[in-house]
Amino acid sequence: MRAGGGLPGRRPARVIILTDLPAAAITVLARLALVISTLATGGRPGPHRRRRRVRFEKGTSSLLHKTVFSSRDLPSDLSDKARFARWHDIHVAEVWSVEYSVSDKLPFEADIEATAVGSLVLGQMAGTIKQANRQAGNIADDGRDGYLLLVNRGDTALAGTQVGRDYSVGPGQAALVSAAEPLKMIGGDRNIWTNVVIPRDVLATTFKHIDDKLAFRIDAENEALGLLTRYCRVLEAGPPLVSPDLIAHVSETIVDLVGLATGAKGEAAELAGSRGLRAARLQAVLAKIRDGFTDPGISARTVARDLGLSIRYVHELLEETGFSFAEHVLELRLQKTRQILSDRIYDTMLVSEIVYSSGFSSLSYFNRAFRHRFGCTPRSVR
Repeated sequence: MRAGGGLPGRRPARVIILTDLPAAAITVLARLALVISTLATGGRPGPHRRRRRVRFEKGTSSLLHKTVFSSRDLPSDLSDKARFARWHDIHVAEVWSVEYSVSDKLPFEADIEATAVGSLVLGQMAGTIKQANRQAGNIADDGRDGYLLLVNRGDTALAGTQVGRDYSVGPGQAALVSAAEPLKMIGGDRNIWTNVVIPRDVLATTFKHIDDKLAFRIDAENEALGLLTRYCRVLEAGPPLVSPDLIAHVSETIVDLVGLATGAKGEAAELAGSRGLRAARLQAVLAKIRDGFTDPGISARTVARDLGLSIRYVHELLEETGFSFAEHVLELRLQKTRQILSDRIYDTMLVSEIVYSSGFSSLSYFNRAFRHRFGCTPRSVR
């Protein structure tokens, strides 16, 4: 779909008639249509620019088409770097806030497709986008909190991190992620993946413990995933749905298949209860400790604050590991100093420099802890 908006040689803005679609789906498509009209005019989002709009109306018939946001619609006179910057600015302003980076080996290309099914959106991203990073600031910027079932349709793995879990999704595999949680993902030089975007209130209401299923890999052989993928392709290739009853049925079917594919629905889900979320939070705490143990100021308080948990809950989670917060930090610092001391590359570094760079604030305390842990002095390992 392409919208011009009265430019010389272009058709006027297309009027798209929607049949009783939920406001959430209309908003998604309206944003993407606005992006396309912005690209076509050579503009970029900003408070001082009046943008041409594609008009959406409700009516008795449906002319709803797949919406495409493509880098091919960018002005051809832009450099590759400028094309990506323009595309990225518009994406952040109108779709959702994510920091992308692209392949340094291939020219920039990016295509996004979106098809609304009730309040759900079936989407696809293809091109040379190599890395995506959505942090707390991005989440605060756009307030989006829905779920995305990411299905890898490319030839290389998509690796990512969310809620303290690392995942790697190979060709044909999938993972459920949330727009409400910080997310990192990296792939190859050219990637293609599809998303089933489901509002938080829809999925979280249907499956009470759906957050337990975030960032777990779903194998390509998963029967429900295979059926869901084929079902979505039929919907995307077919004519728009008109009947409200049919739209509701299709939406419920997609949500049910997502529940079965992720394990949020069925006997296993009933047995799991809330244990998965607790385990995910424990992993998030451990990850924070691993990432920050060299900081002398790290504490259960700072970790709890960063993860939005209580200090008491952080200590309760760590009790399950058999080690306290302080013991986890001490072990990581001791292992780091031992590794550096035994590496000849660092022979010129003073022991004190190594100790302080590993997070210790007292040399005498380090010496005692090192001898107690490894049964020898630090200098004996050099």
